[in-house]
Order: sequence, then C-alpha cells, then structure tokens
Amino acid sequence: MFTINDGGRQAAGFKGTTGDCVARSIAIASGLPYSEVYAKLSQETGSQRAGKAGKRSASARNGINVGRKWFKDYMASIGFVWVPTMGIGTGCKVHLNADELPKGRLIVSVSKHYTALIDGVINDLYNPDRGGKRCVYGYWVKQ
Repeated sequence: MFTINDGGRQAAGFKGTTGDCVARSIAIASGLPYSEVYAKLSQETGSQRAGKAGKRSASARNGINVGRKWFKDYMASIGFVWVPTMGIGTGCKVHLNADELPKGRLIVSVSKHYTALIDGVINDLYNPDRGGKRCVYGYWVKQ
C-alpha cells in the first residue's frame, strides 16, 4: 500500500522537488514539522567536518550522510532505534513489503533512498517498493 505524502514540505513553503528524502521520511514518521527537521539536518550537515570529497553545502536538500554520529544521535534524541536487516555478504533478507516489516512508524533505508512506512503503508512522493522486491538495509523504528 502507498500514500503520496511530502511530509509537510509544501506547507512549510518549500517549492519543487529535491533530494530531501531523509528529511521528509523523518518528518512523516516522527510527526515533527518538516521545517524543523530540515533545519536541524541542514545545521548538522553544514557543521560536519569535510570528508574526502570536501565539505558539502549546509543544506538537507542534497542528501544526508546517515552514517555520521550526529545523525544517529539525532535519531535517538527523537525516539528512534536502528534495526539492521542486512549485513556485508548476507544478501537481502527483508524487502520493502508490509508483510516483511513490523507495524509502527518506520523510516526505512533502501538503496539510495529513505522512505517512511506507517503501519505497513509507504508514505512518500512515489512508490519505491519495486513491486515488493526492493531490499531493505535496515530501518529506524519509533520507540
């Protein structure tokens, strides 16, 4: 099942589409205002030290490095816990399918995308499930 949901992006005054799937999925699953989530992610992205590719712009619109400690700390601070579903060399065990994921408010990590799943219903701008065959790397679950 799928519902079109921008997480409050348009209502917050943002126009068009962009690579803000992390901010949108957090806003949807947490119930926090999109503008608050976007501002926090932009602030932290702008303050992180430069990596090999250099410093990124201080914006959440072009993607968030979800592997950073500050990101994990932020998710814990808003009540989410990470549940990995795949390890190196293990192959895909869980797919983006309501039958394979628990009920509740989830932020799901799939290849190059984050999406929100609320009680088995995908909430996103498009349906990223690839017919229920898209591999899930892990998910954040609201505690």
